[in-house]
Amino acid sequence: MPALIAAGAAVWRRSPSGDVEVAVVHRPRYDDWSLPKGKVHSGELLPVTAVREVTEEIGHSVTLGPRLGTTRYLVPEGEKVVHYWAARPTGGSFRPNDEVDELRWLPLAKAIDALSHPHDRTLLAGLDGPTAITHTVLLVRHAKAGKSEGWQGDDDLRPLTAAGHRQAEVLRSLLPLFGAQRIYSAPPVRCRQTVEGLAADLGVPIIDEPLLSEDGFLTDPAAALSKLTEIAAGSGGTAVVCSQGGVIPDLVGTLAKQAQLQLLDERSSKGSYWGLYFSGGSSAPLILQAADHYDDAVG
Repeated sequence: MPALIAAGAAVWRRSPSGDVEVAVVHRPRYDDWSLPKGKVHSGELLPVTAVREVTEEIGHSVTLGPRLGTTRYLVPEGEKVVHYWAARPTGGSFRPNDEVDELRWLPLAKAIDALSHPHDRTLLAGLDGPTAITHTVLLVRHAKAGKSEGWQGDDDLRPLTAAGHRQAEVLRSLLPLFGAQRIYSAPPVRCRQTVEGLAADLGVPIIDEPLLSEDGFLTDPAAALSKLTEIAAGSGGTAVVCSQGGVIPDLVGTLAKQAQLQLLDERSSKGSYWGLYFSGGSSAPLILQAADHYDDAVG
């Protein structure tokens, strides 16, 4: 029997004193305290499920941060697998509903104690890292643009294929869930086309970054890395950077090595993206805290 798939989030905020508070919910059907979550709808991508379910249960819109983990446990219908993100509230208010009749914002230690299930308590114990994050970059590899050998003319002018445009539409729906606000792109047309719909939705320009193209990166890898961290540290919220396959794995690998993070690989399929999460800023250097790879649009 296939597992039941669900998604949710540990939603956290800062209290006026600066302490971390976490949203825990009471479900009258089970008479338990848990983190907001719910089952995936048919054809729905996991990040979409997480945001939708949180909003339905606690009334708050949220921005997703890094993946927090996965829980597995048995229910009468079989095994249930729940994928969780750390998330920040961005608006809204709670009203009791059929699924959740009470919401409490509790300090992290008290939230862990309040949760009814050991798997939830273990998951929430890993929230310290995500609460230290100060800057985010969504590093996107451009969508499909066909094979270069079949293109006549300047390779920088090679456009997206029909499949590439479909990938770009998926990215257009996913990246805002992670707080996308600023858009940067390597100069090739296929890179700009990958994010132009998102830029139109956000009402922001696409800023050209030649250093983050394959040509720019090969000329000066150190300058390209510096440019990426400069973008990360910039004001205006989460940055989307669209680049190329000859750039992304090296950038991600170098950042992970500097931070002593162990990644399984630094893959970068067309239409995939990395969530790069940094701590630091102001007078402190940015340090990569987490790196999540997403290939929901690859298809």
